[in-house]
Amino acid sequence: MEDEVELPTNPNSLSNHTNPSNEDTDDDPPTLSSQAMAALREFLAEQSQSIAEPTNENDGQSGSSVALVSEDWRLSQFWYEPDTAETLAREVLTLCQLGSSDSDLGSPRIACIACPTLYAYLKNIDSNLRVQLLEFDKRFEQYGSDFTFYDYNQPEELPLELKHAFHVVVADPPYLSKECLEKVADSISFLARSKESHLLLLTGEVQKDRAAELMGLQPCGFKPRHSSKLGNEFRVFTNYDPGTRLGGWEK
Repeated sequence: MEDEVELPTNPNSLSNHTNPSNEDTDDDPPTLSSQAMAALREFLAEQSQSIAEPTNENDGQSGSSVALVSEDWRLSQFWYEPDTAETLAREVLTLCQLGSSDSDLGSPRIACIACPTLYAYLKNIDSNLRVQLLEFDKRFEQYGSDFTFYDYNQPEELPLELKHAFHVVVADPPYLSKECLEKVADSISFLARSKESHLLLLTGEVQKDRAAELMGLQPCGFKPRHSSKLGNEFRVFTNYDPGTRLGGWEK
């Protein structure tokens, strides 16, 4: 349905682009009672705290903890559930270990397009990982040089030093639309080091055919879940066979 692809659905990114539909901009937004608002804020704070403090599996390697900014439900921000974030982080770490065995590739670099939950988990597991977060939400400037401003409407307006620099690219497009996926695919092509780079795409089930057509990606059995329950079914798509990891490629 047309209205489904216009909704901002990225669980990890600010609703960071011009609203495709302005039909309801003159209507007063629904309001919550003060008690309901307080309860909601408390819930979001608890969710943000739990998701931003993953278990450190490499004691001695990590320095200060990397925290997420709080979710802003008014801006359609939703973080991954801990199990989802941990599963994705383990997969990325596995890919980095595989990549590090190839001396020609150098130290593996990871690009996280609009998925700050994954960035936080990776850096909390090992602060020495070379991870770049590409995000529209400038609150993530707190991550310093690890942050790069990103607007999918300008998919290749990125620093030249990032071009073909990443061994692993993970992307979570902000909209379930053909246009958005096409532009994010351009960004992935810009960032990926080579055809040997490992690509992971997190998006709705409805993008299955487009993901295959644009990037040759196949769906895995593992299904991402979010701390705020979303109606759309999300999937992980990869350009490589994960074997038994991520539930394997869907047959």
